[in-house]
Amino acid sequence: MSPNPRRYVYYLTTALLVASLHFTHIHSCDAQELLPRPEESFQGKIGLTYKDSEAVKPQLKIPATFGLEVPPNILLVLVDDAGYGQFGTFGGGIPTPTLDRIAENGLKYTRFHTTALCSPTRAALLTGRNHHSVASGVIGEAGTGFPGYTGIIPASAATMAEILREYGYANAWFGKNHNVPDWETSIVGPFDRWADGLGFDYFYGFVGGDTDQFHPALVENRRRLEPPETNEDGSPYHFTTDIADHAIRMIRASQAVAPQRPFFVYFATGATHAPHQVPKEWIDKFDGQFDDGWDAYREKTITRQKKLGVVPEDAKLTPRPDSLPAWDSLPDDEKRVYARMMEVFAGFTAHTDHEVGRVVNAIEELGELDNTLVIYMAGDNGSSAEGGLSGLLNEMTFFNAIPEPLDTKLAAIDTLGTDRNYNHFPAAWAWAMDTPFQWTKQIASHFGGTRNGLAISWPKGIKARGEVRDQFHHVIDIAPTILEVVGVQIPAEFNGVAQKPIEGVSMVYTFDNANAEDRRTTQYFEMLGNQGIYHDGWMASALCGIPWDSESPARDLLNMDWELYHVEEDFSQANNLASEQPEKLAELVKLFFSEAARYQVLPLDDRKTQRLDVANRPSLTAGRETFTYPNLLRLPEGAAPDLKHRSHTITAKVTLPETGGEGMLLTQGGRFAGYGLMVRDGRLIYHYNLAGVERFTIESDDRIPTGEVTLKAVYITDENKPFAGATLSLFVDDKKVGEGRVEKSIPNRVTLDETFDVGFDTGTPVMDGYDMPFKFTGQLKSVTVDLN
Repeated sequence: MSPNPRRYVYYLTTALLVASLHFTHIHSCDAQELLPRPEESFQGKIGLTYKDSEAVKPQLKIPATFGLEVPPNILLVLVDDAGYGQFGTFGGGIPTPTLDRIAENGLKYTRFHTTALCSPTRAALLTGRNHHSVASGVIGEAGTGFPGYTGIIPASAATMAEILREYGYANAWFGKNHNVPDWETSIVGPFDRWADGLGFDYFYGFVGGDTDQFHPALVENRRRLEPPETNEDGSPYHFTTDIADHAIRMIRASQAVAPQRPFFVYFATGATHAPHQVPKEWIDKFDGQFDDGWDAYREKTITRQKKLGVVPEDAKLTPRPDSLPAWDSLPDDEKRVYARMMEVFAGFTAHTDHEVGRVVNAIEELGELDNTLVIYMAGDNGSSAEGGLSGLLNEMTFFNAIPEPLDTKLAAIDTLGTDRNYNHFPAAWAWAMDTPFQWTKQIASHFGGTRNGLAISWPKGIKARGEVRDQFHHVIDIAPTILEVVGVQIPAEFNGVAQKPIEGVSMVYTFDNANAEDRRTTQYFEMLGNQGIYHDGWMASALCGIPWDSESPARDLLNMDWELYHVEEDFSQANNLASEQPEKLAELVKLFFSEAARYQVLPLDDRKTQRLDVANRPSLTAGRETFTYPNLLRLPEGAAPDLKHRSHTITAKVTLPETGGEGMLLTQGGRFAGYGLMVRDGRLIYHYNLAGVERFTIESDDRIPTGEVTLKAVYITDENKPFAGATLSLFVDDKKVGEGRVEKSIPNRVTLDETFDVGFDTGTPVMDGYDMPFKFTGQLKSVTVDLN
């Protein structure tokens, strides 16, 4: 059904009026609390000397100071890119005993929702406001200049961590921080939206969308560092284990030093987002378990879900989209590769749950578990279909539209899940992980993109054990839930800035009342042009584009093909009632546009790759043609000069010792895409890594002389457009010493997590044959990049 677009004139007029009233409410909020609290006047006595004066000892900043009785600790767990039908706790085929434990010790929620994409969900989680309300309508790397999409969480939306810190909580964040604008991720900040700027005393993890699990782009507070070779127990390094080690250490130290201060730990894993990388022993646990494919997995999962009571008995299994292949239609070689990719993913999921369990166990060992509010969110959106129809050895090929042959995947099958690959499973497995719903991550219009499992336990405060709650809730409801449990007031003003109202609804009313009437009666959804609106048991949905297509097809965003579902009776959105109840559908579409205006969703935007253009956002490099860098510098891609399909010259001024010298002069990226200029075996070498699919190496004909030398690489692109080839010439003291071709170049993004390095190579090597960090052993005075 496609409602008449002429009606939108009325819809938008009404919607803009609602938005105006909403903005006015920001400045007339009923709450009176101001944080930080004004300094109190001195209550003692000041005489001429201490003998005739009375001192007043300052109090520790702990919740008890504010009249709270033993407030709970808080452990907030957020798993990345996970589907409703993935975890065993919600009927999935992967055992998750820690999630089971939390659910059995409290509650599991079967109608909990996210935004369909990672950083928007995380912004909504931390602030208690809708993602567009806090300028996070899409990931920051696709931000634009419209209020709902800048990627800059405003000062008018203080996070729950900022509020809790004012009440004396010890706050720590471990894992993924995808809420720092791309241009603010370098060593110069600004740091307003790094973890400490968002209310956390300590951060250990990575800043960005994803990271290599064996070679993560680690950040501690504001300092970038290289990961250790092993975990604390001496086992080979893995990121999830590392952040669990650090979380356990922080919790133990906090309780040892200041047990009167409760802790708030935000444990946001990089798993199970790509790359799917995990120790082999975890993969081997699932050997052969997925050989019957994704269609069979869906059938088995809904049976388990009904038995567990997390899906109603009358729920229907939604059909496979036409664009996804039936498992039985695949050749044997494809089945073999895809089954192994799912084994890797299952091991990755199980390992993640295990590491969360270690943190929970540590809290129990301290005797604090009964008074710890544990919120375990099994996903920030649905499972990811960004692996395309045939899965990936290297996620960078997807972001750069570079095909991967099946033969290459077959040859690498035994290394899937290791640090040799940046792998991701096929889209059909993501669809299976989202059983019983339609679609996947990115699709905000349907529950496959937005419905996630949630378990909450707090033995001291929740009487129920192992019960199911089916009230409709959204990620914006977590912050007000935590604040109500703690017993603190939402401030009208924070740091002198008037605050937007909290848009979430506390879920505390559900804790001890399974039959409580829903308090969230309306919730809009929008992501990348996909639109949805829930209201009083009904859901209207408009699909715009699918995740495995780099661009959405041309559509009239004001005249979408809307679907209608009575989700109060149709749990999985299986029965489209649009043609039967057009008036109901028109009512909901009108409501969507009203909510869209109210919460800064407008203008609707379905662009994908176009929005990745750095020109849409502030830039540290805009307008500059020359960049001179000192030795041993690291910059994220968002703060480095953009050299893609553009002519440029790299000039390094060095002194080589008489014994010779070698090492990296400049590199960006690593094993999975990038380029590097280096001295190796006495020669000047330039290497270009086209996402591991093709590689181009140009080296000098002769050895480089010692002493003071100027080394240069001149890159002349064939044309200024994506994928363009180039001629690369090498010079020593302005004498050409080598020339070759880069036949094809990276079009969109060099790396998701590695850095632009001067004088060494961090992360993974851009080519094989040298040991990391391949620090330059001569004297590197400077490296200059000139854009031609």
